[in-house]
Amino acid sequence: MTGDDIFQLFAFLLPAVVTGAVAFYFFRLHTNNEEGRRRFLLHKESQKNSLPIRLQAYERMALFLERISIPNLVVRVAPKNSDKNEYEHLLIRTIEKEFEHNLSQQIYMSDECWNIIKAAKNATIQAIRKAAMSQSDAADKLREDILNSTMDKQSPSATALSYVKKEIGSLW
Repeated sequence: MTGDDIFQLFAFLLPAVVTGAVAFYFFRLHTNNEEGRRRFLLHKESQKNSLPIRLQAYERMALFLERISIPNLVVRVAPKNSDKNEYEHLLIRTIEKEFEHNLSQQIYMSDECWNIIKAAKNATIQAIRKAAMSQSDAADKLREDILNSTMDKQSPSATALSYVKKEIGSLW
């Protein structure tokens, strides 16, 4: 083979290699684009299916926060007798049962939101315990002390509920 033959072979191969490389590049670009489109459509479909479940979880947690709000709680849960300590435990047990009933909802919301809800629950229990340290012995007096101690400040439930509403707003 002479140098002229090699040059001629190279002249024939170069356009074929360039055309093959360009075709490969565009084929790869097309397949990546299609994969991205499929992923987007799958994500969109899963969002469509999971959004109602997530909204239901937020609704349940909003209901939980309303139910453990101190004014609502002491009105809904009346003392069974006049023992202050028994009433304190009844209120705390009621909050804990409500919380345990809604524990599974945490998988549908952010960790920050769930932590704020837990903090509201714990702060409510602390407010009940603090009011129970009063000198009164009667359950009705404890009920009154709990209401009076939370009258002038925003309840932990209200703070957590406003955060839940804000997080729901970010879903849109």
